Amino acid sequence: MHRLPTATLGRTGLQVTRLGFGSALYRVDKPQWTRQRAVGLYNAVLDSGINFIDTAYDYVFAEEWIGGILGHRYGEFHLATKGGCTDSRPELNSSDHEWTRDNLFRGLEVSLRRLGRDSVDILQLHNPTVDECESGKLAEAMSDMKAQGLVDWIGVSTTLPHLPRFLDWGVFDVMQIPYSALEREHEDWITRAAAQGVGIIIRGGVAQGAAGVGRGSQERWRLFEDARLHELLDEGESPSAFVLRFTLTHPEAHTIIVGTTRQEHLRENLAAVTKRPLPVSVYEEAKRRLDSVGERPSPAD
Repeated sequence: MHRLPTATLGRTGLQVTRLGFGSALYRVDKPQWTRQRAVGLYNAVLDSGINFIDTAYDYVFAEEWIGGILGHRYGEFHLATKGGCTDSRPELNSSDHEWTRDNLFRGLEVSLRRLGRDSVDILQLHNPTVDECESGKLAEAMSDMKAQGLVDWIGVSTTLPHLPRFLDWGVFDVMQIPYSALEREHEDWITRAAAQGVGIIIRGGVAQGAAGVGRGSQERWRLFEDARLHELLDEGESPSAFVLRFTLTHPEAHTIIVGTTRQEHLRENLAAVTKRPLPVSVYEEAKRRLDSVGERPSPAD
């Protein structure tokens, strides 16, 4: 088991490993991702010391597999799922969303049944707009779920321009926000949200892996080359590992959920995080180079 760095997930008080695991992995064009492979991978995640797993109602088999494979190990990790989803487009590992109280409660009931649990640690709204959240009175519905003991903490997966309004409401215990060296739009907002006691879950922390190696786009990873970040790599370090360590260097990136279907990729991510954050001088130089080619964070004002 690795000795992974940990952080307190905001006002939840949960002690989470700064490397988490995301289970949005199914694709209709990848039939090799089977439950049998998931057994080995999911157990390897926990055996490695990771103690935070993120899933969602519309991640096809993920909730059922987590419940069936890891149900006897629930005491070893914290679990976050997402709501507002429907059963449409399951073959694409996504869905249309229905932003109503009834659908939110219905989805949570199904999620808990799949997971084999009476409650879940964290429930997050799955990327609604502010208007959708307000019209469906979703924050109130989630507060009711919390009062009923169905969820311990509530959150929202979000981005600009909605993040500031959600933060002003003061009701969400956690926020899931995209961030990496190649996607810095929310860099300052992460700091501001954490300062208000919000637990920060980072998605996209490796920008889906370098193009041609992972699922990252060539357009996004061109920024890595334009900023000459390859000059800052340690000997033998991969670009994806560098980007993960860059994300880890943000002090308010409490846990970074990185998904994979391959144990070798899991081991690479673990090695990068075990190596710890970038030196301050390297982190600042990377940001300077990124700023010079136009990748600047949006100010949190």
